[in-house]
Amino acid sequence: MGAKFDISYVFTFFPKLLSTLQTTLLIAGGALLAGLIFGFIAALPRLYKVPVLQRLSQLYASFFRGTPILIQLFLFYYGLPEVLKLIGIDISRAPVLLFVIVTYGLHTGAYVSETIRSAVASVDRGQVEAAYSVGMSGYQAFTRIVMPQALAIAVPVLSNVILALLKDTSLAFSLGVMEMTGKTSSLATLTNHFVESYISLALIYLVISIVLERLLLVLEKRLLRHEKRAVESFPVYRRERFRRIKQFFTRERNVRFREEAR
Repeated sequence: MGAKFDISYVFTFFPKLLSTLQTTLLIAGGALLAGLIFGFIAALPRLYKVPVLQRLSQLYASFFRGTPILIQLFLFYYGLPEVLKLIGIDISRAPVLLFVIVTYGLHTGAYVSETIRSAVASVDRGQVEAAYSVGMSGYQAFTRIVMPQALAIAVPVLSNVILALLKDTSLAFSLGVMEMTGKTSSLATLTNHFVESYISLALIYLVISIVLERLLLVLEKRLLRHEKRAVESFPVYRRERFRRIKQFFTRERNVRFREEAR
């Protein structure tokens, strides 16, 4: 049993936990950057239907999406050095933080690859063909036509991936990394105030998640601003077009009536 609940400990633990926030953000930021790189590389074979690499990409995405991140951390931290020793590579002295960031990066990359593939596939193929017809190269069509639209489509999904990544960093303490969750566990053991320490941790994660969610929402709205303008102007354009069509047929009908009257 823990000590009697004392709300003052919740506020006392805040500065102590914030001292390890840098490590948590380093893991999340490094893993996100690595995940974007891994995800983009893994998405290319599936987008361009490269026979062998396409299967490898599917296997990579299936493994990292289908197994718990905690098991992946243990496999890479304990298993990868043993496998590399067989070919004469010793990485046992590498920092544990490196294993954590790489593992989280590969895990995130699996979701990013699926997001990129789905977002690019959702862009109308006719727009790409139209870009080719006006003389654009494949690179120009992708960067100017496909990528802006695919990015706008992918941002909402990537927002969920980023928020999930931030919360998943709490498992890094299982390998001895002293991030916020590891610090919370130590404070709870030392003070015997378990509830207060984890309430402090939950509030910090909640505030960070809300701030990230707001920032990503601003980014999403900025990327979708051209679609918003198009949607807002469509009814006006439609009404104007209908008015012109009506005037045309009315004019034609009047002309026909005058001809019949003669």
